[in-house]
Order: sequence, then structure tokens, then C-alpha cells
Amino acid sequence: MRYIIPAAIVGITVAAAARADTEYSAMIRDLGLSQTKDALMEVSNPTPSDRFALGGVHFLSVVEEALQTQYRVGVNQQMAEMSGLPFLRLPVAQNPSPEGFYPEVIEDIFTAALTDLDGALAQLDEISDGDDIGVVINTADIWFDINMNGTYDTGENLFEVAGGDLNRGLETDFTPPVVRFDTSDAAWLSAYAHLLSGVSEAILAVGPTEAIERVTTSAAEFNAMGRDGRDYMMFYDEDRWLDMAAMFIHAIEGPVDVDRSRAAHAHLLGMIQDNKVFWDRVSRETDNDREWIPNKNQQSALPIPFPTNLGDQWRNVLTEAEMMLNGELLIPHWRLPGGMGIDLEAFMQNPPELDIFALIQGESILPYVERGPEMSGQAWRSFERMVGGDAAFYAIILN
Repeated sequence: MRYIIPAAIVGITVAAAARADTEYSAMIRDLGLSQTKDALMEVSNPTPSDRFALGGVHFLSVVEEALQTQYRVGVNQQMAEMSGLPFLRLPVAQNPSPEGFYPEVIEDIFTAALTDLDGALAQLDEISDGDDIGVVINTADIWFDINMNGTYDTGENLFEVAGGDLNRGLETDFTPPVVRFDTSDAAWLSAYAHLLSGVSEAILAVGPTEAIERVTTSAAEFNAMGRDGRDYMMFYDEDRWLDMAAMFIHAIEGPVDVDRSRAAHAHLLGMIQDNKVFWDRVSRETDNDREWIPNKNQQSALPIPFPTNLGDQWRNVLTEAEMMLNGELLIPHWRLPGGMGIDLEAFMQNPPELDIFALIQGESILPYVERGPEMSGQAWRSFERMVGGDAAFYAIILN
């Protein structure tokens, strides 16, 4: 008890200071994400800036907790990167004494992610067009306590962790920018929270635990037998890739959690709606103050170019994606003639029991076939032409 009361006093004091001075960036740097989140949650009558800051810390906590879990149990980094899943593809230093991997860990990561993403959305949903937000963040202050020792260590900075995804478009010696997040950016962050929520729900809808247990158990048995070094053509030294492929196939096949599939669909639509709000707000901005994503008359604090009509091209991509999610544009299939395709809305609202070969052959898609215009992908190709080989990089920034 003697430790709880002083800790509570410190938390309340820090929260009050944050509200008075809006030193959110310094709080993250000095306290870390977990303590900053606790402090901001103690603020009574939060301002719109307080809500944005808390929403942002909830969002970043999703990443931190996922990295901590991977470090704690010793997730195989090579296989994690091969999975291509959010969070798992981020680099994590090797734990000298991990607790040990267990098959449920992937579902645990994405279940926990949804909790903080819900927390982020709850704060960001309270922010409206008329609110005045000004949250200045030095991105060098953002760090993830991966090894859970409470100190800001080498390898834990935002740009060190996100290097694989972000640094492709950044100079190796760039200075982490200082960004002033405003009201427009609240909608951008909310859109990103919806995107990650949708992906998390989709992963949980297929439930990968049984597939992971099945493959890791058999792989362990084979490893115990040893290997004599014979070269079996394309299979030599490809065991991790084959194990990952087997996990994917086993996870995908089988019944789908309908409620989670519908939740994923709703979040993806929510992402697009919030993106529309973001681009509408940012198009009306007249200032030019350390912008995150600029309009055509602004400059970004990020050391990357934003082509003049980038926003218009990205909105075209989002419009086509929204029409696909609503079943207004159909997904082509090789068995179907022109003017027919798969209704994705119907598929996600009432998903079939998945069978990869039945999907490829066509049997599983028959209940979802409709007549109508097909998705062409033209909007994405136009976006690619605008940004050249950096389309994936810009897509990560813009979401």
C-alpha cells in the first residue's frame, strides 16, 4: 500500500502537468507509453488535445505490447517476418532467456491489440471538426519498451523498430522530425486504428492457434530426428518457409467466426469513412505548421516528398476499395465471364467454410457470384504511376 499511494499522486500530478503544458512528447520520452497512458487516463475533463494524445498512446501501446510479447516468449524472428502480419514483421532483439513459444501467442497478440485499439477509437471518436487540436511530438521521443526494463534502450526508437517499413523511403541519416498533429490528423489516426482492428478481427476470425500447434509439433518431431545433409532439390533448407505455408493453409481452411468477419468488414468501412473525413479536413487547412500529411499548399515535417495531387489519387483508391467492400464493384474470378464477379460484402457478412482449393476451383464462391461492374484496379495503378516504386511506402503512411 505504501507504494500505491505515492504512485497515484505522481500519476495525478503528471496528468495535470500534461494538461497544463501539453508536454505529451516529453512524457512519452521520460515515462514510456504505459505510464503516459495511465497518466492521461487520470485527466478529468480532457481537452481535444488530451483525447488525441491518449488515443495516440493507446495506438502506440498496441505495437509496444505486441513487441513485448514476442520478446517475452522468444518468437522466431525469421518466421515472424515471413508471416507478413502486422507487428510480427517488426524487428525484435533476441531474448537471452525467453519463456518459450506457445501456439496461442498469435491470437493473444491480436486479441490484446483490439483492446487498445478500442481505447484509441473511443477517444478519437469524441473529436469533431470544430475542435482545436495542437499536439507537438518529437518523433525521436517515441520508443517501445521491448525488453520491459523501463529504460529507453538502443533498438527501441520508433524508426529503429519500423525501419523495415518506413526507412525504405527515408534517408539513412535523417533527423527524426518534430510534428504538430492537428484536428485533421485525429481522423487519420482513427482510420489507422480501424484498419488494424479490421486486420486483427480477420486473423481471429480464422483462429490460427490449431494450425500453429499442428505444424510446430510435427516440425519439432522432425528436428529431433536430425538431418543427414542430403539435398532434396527445392526442399533443401526451406523448412521454415514450408512450415509457414502449412500454417497459413491450415489456418485459412475451416469454419470462420461470422461475428469477427462482420466486425472486420465494419472496421474496413470505418477506415475509409475516417479517411474521407481526414482528406476533407486537411484540404481546408490554411496553416503550414510542421504538418504530418500536407495538402497541396503545405509542406510536411517528414523528409519525404508528397506529390501535389497525391491526396486526390489516394481518394480514388479508397473510393474503389469502398465500392468493393459494399459489393458495388465485384471481384473477378477466372471461372466467371465479364460482367460477373464475387460480392465481397456478401462474402464477409456470411462467410463460407473456407477451402483454398474450392476457392480457386470456384465451388466456394458460387453463393456470392453477382452480375455487375468488376473492380479494375485502375485507381491503384494510377497511384503507382504517381509515386513510382514507392507505392507500398506511401500506402503505409496514408493508410
